[in-house]
Amino acid sequence: MERKKECIAMLLAGGQGSRLYVLTQDTAKPAVPFGGKYRIIDFSLSNCVNSGIDTVGILTQYQPLELNDYIGNGQPWDLNRNFGGAHVLPPYTKTSNNQWYKGTANAIYQNIPFIERYQPEYVLILSGDHIYKMDYHKMLRFHQEKEAECTIAVITVGPDEAKRMGILSTDGNQAITEFEEKPAHPKGNQASMGVYLFTWEVLKQYLIADEADPDSENDFGKNVIPAFLRDGRRLFAYPFEGYWKDVGTLGSLWDANMDLLDPKDPLDMRNPRFKVYARNYASPSSLLAPGSKVTNSFVAEGCEIYGGVDHCVLYTGCVVEEGASVTGAVVMPNTRIKRGSRVSYAIIGEQCVIEPGATIGACPECHTGGEWGISVVGHRRTIPAGAVIKPKEIV
Repeated sequence: MERKKECIAMLLAGGQGSRLYVLTQDTAKPAVPFGGKYRIIDFSLSNCVNSGIDTVGILTQYQPLELNDYIGNGQPWDLNRNFGGAHVLPPYTKTSNNQWYKGTANAIYQNIPFIERYQPEYVLILSGDHIYKMDYHKMLRFHQEKEAECTIAVITVGPDEAKRMGILSTDGNQAITEFEEKPAHPKGNQASMGVYLFTWEVLKQYLIADEADPDSENDFGKNVIPAFLRDGRRLFAYPFEGYWKDVGTLGSLWDANMDLLDPKDPLDMRNPRFKVYARNYASPSSLLAPGSKVTNSFVAEGCEIYGGVDHCVLYTGCVVEEGASVTGAVVMPNTRIKRGSRVSYAIIGEQCVIEPGATIGACPECHTGGEWGISVVGHRRTIPAGAVIKPKEIV
């Protein structure tokens, strides 16, 4: 019987996602719907399976119920295994110290016993709130070739993005020489993707030391990575050149959904060898009624379209009634947009009802007065008939 794993993944999925406001009031950010038939967490889970990593610990905390139900036994991602597979790991009660995860490093520290069950050589630390496709096995080979103790996946970003991310500098051999979390004045443009690969025996030492430090924030970017650097450990940057987006804000979530409609397919969603798997519940095929018009949109199974839909992502069970118009919108599952309503450049949450004649949002060119932005309606809201929700307004 197989008794150890070369590499296992620990997926941090407990974030509150406060910048997504009404979309994460009653669900964890990784469980937020994305792309018509996925959840955000599907990308990290699918990356693991496509990279040959079959053991994933999923660390939950904030509003975990929907995420727990969605993951189940891991079967949709081929992660239902006798030894390994997908495991949901909430914070657990200890006799001496009952507490939530204090930070990303503390979350891994609390789960050292889970990791030790598999005696891995390497541990991959992932975030559950990024949209990207990545072969982690290539990163593992890079880590081994460099004889690294920590490898950080990096992308090149602009100066505005750099202030919100971990920024690092490297030498000619891709060894990391400096690392600064969310710098006010970034020195470079190489940003951490929040994908860390560690040699486990070394990381374990640092997690134990970090937990013993009363002044630590117990965070990888603020504490553990800087400690590796101070001690002269072998840290390397693994360059990633594909599509990657942190969907932590309403604007970035809308942008990433719209990117799926790009005919150039920046996310490589049509690649049959590197699929994104999801728990899809059986639905009838969609109905496109006579007189309806759907252009450049993704319409999931189980929708009924009687009106007009242009450049939109519609999830399962949505209904667009006759005379309604939906443009540049992300409409989440089981929402009904009634006759005569206008929805433009907006995100509409799950199980909403947009009553007849309501107007939500506006196109950038049509908007006058005030700052333009995406309009957002939270889950299970009803917008009254004739109501007007302005651009950038959140309901």
